[in-house]
Amino acid sequence: MSSAPTPALHLAVALDGTGWHPASWREPVARPRDLFTAAYWADLVAEAERGLLDFVTFEDGLGLQSSHPFEPDGRGDQVRGRLDAVLLAARIAPLTRHIGLVPTAVVTHTEPFHLSKAIATLDYVSTGRAGLRVQVSARPNEAAHFGRRTIPTIDPQQIATAGELVTDLFDEAADYVEVVRRLWDSWEDDAEIRSEATGRFVDRDKLHYIDFEGRHFSVKGPSITPRPPQGQPVVSALAHQRVPYRLVARQGDIGYVTPHDADEARRIVAEIRAEQEAAGRAEQPLHVFGDLVVFLDDDPAAAHARRARLDGLAGTPYTSDARIFAGTPSQLADVLQELQGAGLSGFRLRPAVLGHDLPAITRGLVPELQRRGAFRRAYEADTLRGLLGLARPANRYAATATA
Repeated sequence: MSSAPTPALHLAVALDGTGWHPASWREPVARPRDLFTAAYWADLVAEAERGLLDFVTFEDGLGLQSSHPFEPDGRGDQVRGRLDAVLLAARIAPLTRHIGLVPTAVVTHTEPFHLSKAIATLDYVSTGRAGLRVQVSARPNEAAHFGRRTIPTIDPQQIATAGELVTDLFDEAADYVEVVRRLWDSWEDDAEIRSEATGRFVDRDKLHYIDFEGRHFSVKGPSITPRPPQGQPVVSALAHQRVPYRLVARQGDIGYVTPHDADEARRIVAEIRAEQEAAGRAEQPLHVFGDLVVFLDDDPAAAHARRARLDGLAGTPYTSDARIFAGTPSQLADVLQELQGAGLSGFRLRPAVLGHDLPAITRGLVPELQRRGAFRRAYEADTLRGLLGLARPANRYAATATA
């Protein structure tokens, strides 16, 4: 009796500065002087596309990067400052053909109407390859940029007592994504007539008020941007515990999680599936990707030595919320397949040094996975949803009108 073949896994890379190690900018391959140029990011995404990766994510935030989770650290020996992720993705989109582009957006202090049309625009300029990574902010200094609310300082040693604040922020994020999704559907697919003979450009009956009334938002709609090419661009979020798992289960197409072994991966996937069922979405596809920081070299000793050298430059050992892997592409392929067997459908890799570890992924890991029959040999879809095996959803308002 033969078992069904294991489905090919999905691969993404998380782009942040010169890499995820804080001393990465000091490496000869890092190009720190180019960091705020479009060419730098275009080169990175081109390399990822050469490796046939599903998508890249662009990190972003509302404050300077910090080693402290809830306040600025005041350091000047690490990369500080970013380009706007959504604008950057839109700049890169015309230079690429297949790879998905997923900018990060903080939803705690921003307006869902503005973000909905920005991501819809990205979907148009990329011809259907846009996504969104939702992020919340619990930093008081970021709230002070806007002046509309205050967020209390959280003591990292007492994070467990901040449960009500955390729950509220993620519930707000779920409402935010609901508004964004409704706005994407507020134009039916055939709302634009463009008839010179009749002089009608748009069918007003196919533009819909979304009429969202929630605790945090009251949005009428419709959007000013027609429904995106994908219908619904891909929504994703990073999740570490039950409350963020619930956000992923309620509103996500992809959840990024941080298991450190296969047993933890099974537990996390089970929790997310349970939350998904509780949210009434058990029948809808939802990818669970594992995040890993990677140091890749042909010799495992070289990878470990490189990590130790970077730690020395940083003055402290590097730590992460995600599992840190140092070794060869073949060894990493073993780890990914083990975690895939625990229920993960893909991985978002965080290159420690982008100039070194991104090419090691595309030119070392990808060929190894292809050799094992675990990764594609060509792009097989024109949209990000297509690459991820997600159907283009029906418009909720058109379906309601038809019913």
